[in-house]
Formats: sequence, C-alpha cells, structure tokens
Amino acid sequence: MIYIMSVIFTGCNAQTKLPEASAAYDKETTVQTAIGALTLPSPYAEKSQVKLSNIQGWKDGQTPRAPVGFTVTRFAEELKHPRWAYVGPNNDVFVAESNTRFSANQITMLRDTDGDGKPEIQVVFAEGLNCPFGMLILKGYFYVANTDGLYRWAYTPGQEKLEGGGEKILDLPAGGYNNHWTRNLLQNADGSKIYISVGSASNVGEHGIEEELRRACILEINPDGSGEKIYASGLRNPVGMDWNPANGELWTAVNERDKLGDNLVPDYLTSVKQGGFYGWPYSYFGQIKDPRWSDSPNDDSVKKALVPDVPLGSHTASLGLAFYTGDSFPERYKNGAFVGQHGSWNRSNFSGYKVVFVPFENGKPQQPQDFLTGFVADGDGSKVFGRPVGVTEMPDGSLLVLDDDSGIVWQVSAR
Repeated sequence: MIYIMSVIFTGCNAQTKLPEASAAYDKETTVQTAIGALTLPSPYAEKSQVKLSNIQGWKDGQTPRAPVGFTVTRFAEELKHPRWAYVGPNNDVFVAESNTRFSANQITMLRDTDGDGKPEIQVVFAEGLNCPFGMLILKGYFYVANTDGLYRWAYTPGQEKLEGGGEKILDLPAGGYNNHWTRNLLQNADGSKIYISVGSASNVGEHGIEEELRRACILEINPDGSGEKIYASGLRNPVGMDWNPANGELWTAVNERDKLGDNLVPDYLTSVKQGGFYGWPYSYFGQIKDPRWSDSPNDDSVKKALVPDVPLGSHTASLGLAFYTGDSFPERYKNGAFVGQHGSWNRSNFSGYKVVFVPFENGKPQQPQDFLTGFVADGDGSKVFGRPVGVTEMPDGSLLVLDDDSGIVWQVSAR
C-alpha cells in the first residue's frame, strides 16, 4: 500500500507519453480524504469499457424516486436539453438549453404568475448563443457563459427577452475534446468577483499540454472581465460550483478522467483552495501518478497536488452542485450539498444516473447518500429514462433537477 497526504500548489509542464493498456501496475493505493481512507485499484486492473445509455423517456405519471417525505413533480417539460438553471431576483427561472451536439443554443425563461409554484409562462429569453451554460445577474447585467466567451446584457428584473448580441467581455478557450464545453458562473458574496469553470480540452492531455492553457481550472475575474487570475487548476472538468454556507469556502464538483478501468478515477466534490493544484493530468487523488504521464518531468507538480475531499464514484459524471440553505426540507439537509450525476459511459455497469446528497456537519462533509434515483430502467441494464445534471434550490426551498435527455425539469418538494 502507498499512503498519500494532501499538500499544496505548483505549476506544471510536460510532454505526453501514453503506455500500452497491458502494462502491469500491481499496487493498490490508499489516500486519506476528508471523509476517510479511500483505497483505489491499480490502473488497468480492469479493461476500459464502453457502455452507452439508451434513453427511453418517462411515461405519463412516471417520475424519479425521492426519499419518503418528498414528492416529485414536473416543473417544466418539452425543453431542448435543459442543462442548468438560474433563479432571478423576481423568482424567474432561466434554463440553459445546450448539448455537446445539436445544441438548442438558447435560454428559456419560466415564470410563475399566480403564485402556485408552477410556471405559467415559458418563453425563449435568449437565442443564437454558442452552447450557453452558466448564467448570472449582477449589478444590472445578465451574464451568459458561452463555450467560447463570457457575454453580458443590460438587464431589468421582469424582462422577458435579451436583445442583440450582447457585450463580449472575456474570451474563453473552446474546441478540442468538446465534451467539456460547459462554462459555469458564480459570484462572490459582495459581487466584486466572478468565477468561471473551464473543463479540459482532452481526457488526459493527450493533445499536448499547450492545448490546455486556461483550461481544467477555475478562473477569477472582475465583473467587467478584467483582472483574470487562475484561482485553482488541475481540475479536469469542474462544472458545479457553490459556496459552503457554513464557512464561505468555494466548492466544486469535478468530472474525472477515463480509460483506466471500471473503478478509476472517482469523480469528486471538493473545497477549492486559492492557488490549489488538484493533479490533472499528471496525477489523481493527490499524488497517485497517472501512468500515461509516468515518463514526464512533472514530479514537482505531483508532489504538491491536493487530495479532493469527497469521492463520488468512478465515471458517475458528477456535474451539478447546490448547497441547500432552505427551510422546507428536514433539518438534516440544511447546509448539505446535492450533486447531480449525469451517468457513466466508460464502465461495464452503469454508475451515476442519480442525484446524491452529501451531509455536512460543522462545515465538514460526510458520506454521500442517494437522494433522487430511478433513472435507470429495468431490462438489459442499458435503458435509462433520463439523465440528471443541474440541481438548483428554489426560493420556496424545493429543489429543481434538470433531466437534459428527457427535456424535463423535475421539482422535488417536502410534503
């Protein structure tokens, strides 16, 4: 066994050398995380598998399953790959409709006009975008993170449409391995900074590290697009971002690398340290070297890679994140984190395809537990009803779950 402790940041540079998949790696590795020891198999202990999901869709009256004491209803449907939701100051809900291919390239606005908690108005709020994802309303502007740039429009609460092309305030790197096209947005408490998540251009840097400039990281900027800094790096595909309500720390959900076997590498939820380096592409879960970079001059980077806090299972595609601060759910959910898991493709048996809940006690994470399930259908194990991604808390304390492949936004409410 090898025992690994968490350390701090350094930069990185190297050239890629990929090994044969038959190479022998005979040591398990144990790493200490915030919720206990995690033992990982050696790379290539299992052959890398491909198992794609067959989307069946949901029948009338059929819903995902929540724990006893909750109800699940359709908040909105007939959307075009709803990936992420944002709630405005007047409780309008904005839904980014995007996909890796055949993207709708639009944002839909949902408005409840009679106070019953369900939207009566569903209109296209912005169109002609380029794989939009993150949204933010800040200081009189509506921000949209397209895959290749951050844009903003002058905005007044209650407005039903964005007109024109907007003002591009920041170029963002795009292209490459475009499964990582999502760019999420988050502001800090006083609105003085915006954080942008940018996924990698590859699985593990196989196109050269020069293609990864300003990628696999979280950027920090001023609201006008100036003052860019790399807040944290080595995060292969950070998508969900939120603030831990107990201590104000930035946290993110990260979709980890593929093709090392069924049980490597676990996706994770982690606090994000300013200046922190989290290993990608050279290592994972701290200082466990990725064999595809074994002959590269990156030892200084690996020695300072941080161990993420909460493993979430391998290939689960953990992408959504929302800390729960409402009062309508039972007290045990207060200040815990909901994580949307879009579901695996690189595993012999499915993992993910659910929403998990990570309880927090005194600001510290505990073991994840299933919250919203039932997305995998019966049968040969390849059929699924839908795929959950974004999770968003509503002002009434209910939870929205965006099921992009079924075109449905689910609402989970406490009875």
